[in-house]
Amino acid sequence: MRRNAVVLFVLFLALGVTGFAQQKSPEAGARKTDFYPLEDIRPGQKGVARTVFSGSEPQEFGVEVLGVLPGFPAPRQSVIIARLSGAQVDRTSVFAGMSGSPVYIDGRLVGAVAYAFPFEKEPIAGITPIKQMFDMFERGGRASGGRDQLGFLREPHAVSYSQLSGTDWKPQLPTGQTNGAAFVAPVATGSPLAALLGQQFAPIATPLVFNGFSPQAVAQFTPQLQNYGLLPVAGIGGASALTPMGKVTDQTLAPGTSISVELVRGDFSVAASGTVTNRDGDRIYAFGHPFLGLGSSDMPMAESTVVTVIPNTMNSFKLTVPGQMVGTISQDRSTGIYGQLGQAPKMISVTINLHTSRDQVETYKYEVASDEFLTPLLLNMTVYSTITSSERSLGDSTVSVRGTIAVKGQEPITLERRFSTTGAGVNAAGAVAAPVQALLSSGFEGVELGPITLDIASVDTRRAATLDRISLDRGEVRSGETIEVQAYVRTESGKQFVQRIPVEIPADVPPGQLVLFVGDGGTLQQASASQSFVPKDLGQLVGAINKLKKNDRLYVKLFRVTNGAVIGTDEMPNLPPSFVATLNSDRASGGFTPTVLSPIDEKELPPAEYVISGQQLIGINVIR
Repeated sequence: MRRNAVVLFVLFLALGVTGFAQQKSPEAGARKTDFYPLEDIRPGQKGVARTVFSGSEPQEFGVEVLGVLPGFPAPRQSVIIARLSGAQVDRTSVFAGMSGSPVYIDGRLVGAVAYAFPFEKEPIAGITPIKQMFDMFERGGRASGGRDQLGFLREPHAVSYSQLSGTDWKPQLPTGQTNGAAFVAPVATGSPLAALLGQQFAPIATPLVFNGFSPQAVAQFTPQLQNYGLLPVAGIGGASALTPMGKVTDQTLAPGTSISVELVRGDFSVAASGTVTNRDGDRIYAFGHPFLGLGSSDMPMAESTVVTVIPNTMNSFKLTVPGQMVGTISQDRSTGIYGQLGQAPKMISVTINLHTSRDQVETYKYEVASDEFLTPLLLNMTVYSTITSSERSLGDSTVSVRGTIAVKGQEPITLERRFSTTGAGVNAAGAVAAPVQALLSSGFEGVELGPITLDIASVDTRRAATLDRISLDRGEVRSGETIEVQAYVRTESGKQFVQRIPVEIPADVPPGQLVLFVGDGGTLQQASASQSFVPKDLGQLVGAINKLKKNDRLYVKLFRVTNGAVIGTDEMPNLPPSFVATLNSDRASGGFTPTVLSPIDEKELPPAEYVISGQQLIGINVIR
């Protein structure tokens, strides 16, 4: 009897310790949930769903199954059609930020609220089955070694000097993007499907809250953002501070709570909000539809609180304030997003020192998510907003940009640009985004950028001038002698000034005709290099960016009239006729750009008071 009592006592202690451990474990309350099979779903079934309408605690609302729609949104996938109910839903209907709300029937998880009909009169929603979300992320691993799933290596892309310099820069967003089509406009402008607007089942829009951005900056990029299914909300929302990784508990990102995906955090903040569908240990499933359709991704995942849900006739939306970062969104696919708690993403750190026209220096610090398509766009927006935060955005101005972009394993990118025109801030922002876009979309593996440090100065006047004409102090010169070039520059007000430039003729130049070029860096860049090239490695691409001519000063370059070629990024002057004949043989074609002017010497002049543009050519006769 005493022995049995001892055994019972030991078992009691063991059970007590186990229960205590389960109660205190960070994964308690986040254990794997029992799923409701899709094949058991029937019309008329009723359940509940959870999302946050205000604060941080989820609230329940009713769900009634209407049926199952097979083959949507993709082959071998299905969506459950349901009617939502409840006081809050009756007030707002389906709203942006509800994506991912978990739906339960008989206490078992059915899936995530993810789709709706635009302009619907009743809160009819589409539910992504939870098994489809799990199956997608189980097979959605990251490819390794730079190879895709078929084993092909990713190849470098051709780039042009106009792309590297940021001339007329535009974001390279994927064309024909349909994943996450905007809830307010699920068909493209001018599409023959426009007449059927309201009959298209579309993913619920993802509210993208901008903090620190002017409405003009957001409006400028709204079309691109809406193509991604994002609902830009400007000027409303809380900032996302540069906080360290937050502590993960059993209450962190519980099902039904609000989740934010941060694209920019710090003095500027861009965060998209949705709802957590399920937490399985440290694994988080949310949204129920693609965020941006990036596939493998690396973006901060944060808790968030909801200020309120704004009822709106066109599209109700949720106002959120991002909280502490608690993990990383590592996958963004057709059935939702997937993240892991406790892992920190690789962000690009940006520091901007803005030298204002009022002789003040304002410093901005923030981080940008690293992505081939998003990072250049986000950098463009933040740099432009930095300039217009305290300087004029309309009319004439002069903006100069200096700084460095660190590239892991390579020499840093050095930026030095100056613009004096209407919309100079747009050009300055493009000059920063362009090299970043070229690096991230180059096709080379392991491109890691940051930190980016910039000094930007702005004045409220336009200081532009044009190279009017040039002249020489004499027409004939011997090898080794120096001649003087007078460059006549005219400002927009009609004022003219002369810049005197000494030019030394190299001692080894044979007698004959030379051509002297005087002009701005952009014109010289286009005249003396091939329009595009394919870099052989990341180092060559970095070198090409650093060799870009500066756009705000004059260059002087001597040419000899003889055959040459540009191969890749290298100029090859004074080629022997036999070599040129080999390049132009019947058995070979392409791969080089022939030239009739071979460079002899080049000089970069110091920046003038004005941003000078234009070019002039003049002949020089070298005598014995």
